Amino acid sequence: MRLVRYGRPGKEKPGLIDDEGKLRDLSGVIADIDAAVLAPKSLRKLEKIPHASLPLVRGNPRFGVPLARVGKFLCIGLNYSDHAAEAGMPEPKEPIIFTKAISALNGPDDPVMLPPGSKKTDWEVELGVVIGARAQQVSEADAHKFIAGYTVVNDVSERAYQLERGGTWDKGKGCDTFGPVGPWLVTAEDIYDVQDLDLYLDLNGKRMQTGNTSTMIFTVAQIVSYVSKFITLEPGDVIATGTPPGVGMGRKPQRFLKKGDTLRLGIAGLGEQQADVIAWKASK
Repeated sequence: MRLVRYGRPGKEKPGLIDDEGKLRDLSGVIADIDAAVLAPKSLRKLEKIPHASLPLVRGNPRFGVPLARVGKFLCIGLNYSDHAAEAGMPEPKEPIIFTKAISALNGPDDPVMLPPGSKKTDWEVELGVVIGARAQQVSEADAHKFIAGYTVVNDVSERAYQLERGGTWDKGKGCDTFGPVGPWLVTAEDIYDVQDLDLYLDLNGKRMQTGNTSTMIFTVAQIVSYVSKFITLEPGDVIATGTPPGVGMGRKPQRFLKKGDTLRLGIAGLGEQQADVIAWKASK
């Protein structure tokens, strides 16, 4: 099942994409796609609804982040060995955990803004894991029971803020619009093998990143289990699981985002994002 939220920012409605790729309205069934809906029992109820009975949505509305009220936006760093190598960093022995600010959340096709003074804003296509049940001290074998589904994340990063300004990575990761998520939340049972998904990212039509989740250092099950040992995971939390090689920082010469660039990125079975890069402007 492919769940979406569509409409103007702050006014999104819940929907789903049916088997023919058509957008159907869910607002007569649920108020929004939130923590309550992500519970296993709730998802099973939604799955049983005949999709053809739901109203069709006409036109091509904007898609927002496919779940409302994200609680925590957690990320795993350097989780592909070839990306660690291009970053000039050792392969981690345990998962590296950092956070992105909730205020960084962005619709999948909304513009990405360069923060004031940015010189090294970069891209990172990543598999996002959406938590569906409260997880504490979870084993790897049971981790799948706590996952509602998967989505596409672009872990946009300002490298100078991240690596050259002292302290933790977070300030290079949490700028406004630095967390595009979506277009869909695909429920876990619809993904045959989460450790065999192709990822890609194009900049201005040129392929920059190509990867597959089979080359993760730490699998999705290992990540959920590991994070739950330190942080209680709640329904609606999102974990971005790392990026394959091909980021701007790792290229020779380095290439960072500038106004007027266009990003297109996606993951097999999880949909595609496309975003224009614009100059910073204050939010209303």
